[in-house]
Amino acid sequence: MPSLIDLRRRVRSVKNTQQITKAMKMVAASKLRRAQERLMGARPFAVQMQRVLGSLAGRVDASIHPLLNAREPSPAGRTLVIVVTGDKGLCGGFNTSIIKGASAVVLASPQPCSLGLIGRKGRDFFGRRAFTVLFEQVNIFQRLTFADAQAIAKTAMDGFTSEEFDRVVIVYNEFKSVMTQKVVVDQLLPIPRAEVEGDAAARTAPAGQLVNLTDYLYEPSAQEIFNQLLPRYVEVQVYRALLESNAAFFAAQMTAMDTATKNSAEMISSLTLYMNKVRQAAITREIIEVVSGAQAL
Repeated sequence: MPSLIDLRRRVRSVKNTQQITKAMKMVAASKLRRAQERLMGARPFAVQMQRVLGSLAGRVDASIHPLLNAREPSPAGRTLVIVVTGDKGLCGGFNTSIIKGASAVVLASPQPCSLGLIGRKGRDFFGRRAFTVLFEQVNIFQRLTFADAQAIAKTAMDGFTSEEFDRVVIVYNEFKSVMTQKVVVDQLLPIPRAEVEGDAAARTAPAGQLVNLTDYLYEPSAQEIFNQLLPRYVEVQVYRALLESNAAFFAAQMTAMDTATKNSAEMISSLTLYMNKVRQAAITREIIEVVSGAQAL
């Protein structure tokens, strides 16, 4: 049975831990609000840009731009997997779920994979194992800017256009709510081309039936439009993934610290009750010893 001194020391230690977890929860909640505001400002633009460019890309030949060129995966080629994790822990299963998702993508890929690691936790995990690492970025979430996304996107686009990689995917946690984060695996390159409704109707229409196909006039030329917009599209999608992961991290950390604070309160209550029982037993034992001594005299 532990002594009263040990129990008091343990209760004091748990109370100190509770103060730390409570402070971390408040800090995470404050940072989550700012990260969520940035995400909500960028997400509608990224989603709409993805929809519009996907529709436009589906109406032109893929050879119009290198970023649209979907090459047949060959055993000699490689796939670049960009993994976005956090720089810190104490966030529940946030980093573990991303690492598991990225590992599943690598194992399921028919080609050898190179990794682009964003975040200290992903760097520490994959860096200690036999994985080919193309680049790594740590501590970018402290002052996340669009320039960080541009640098990552440029590395991916250069590797794809030089045919070093046949495919580029990005794995990150999407922010759904404070309680929910979803692991997402998005194909970054080649840029996905949405199926045009008219083309789908033409394939499914009976032989000899006329189908009305809608096309667009481009001003300036389609070549110039795609030269300007497609690289920016890749940069925006990478930036959105970083913002999603940043907001999801703070949400996961806030939830984990809230749970830890509640668990520490329960532990303090349980230890205090047990300490009172031990103290009561000690007092009873001392009284019995006094009474027994008096009777002996």
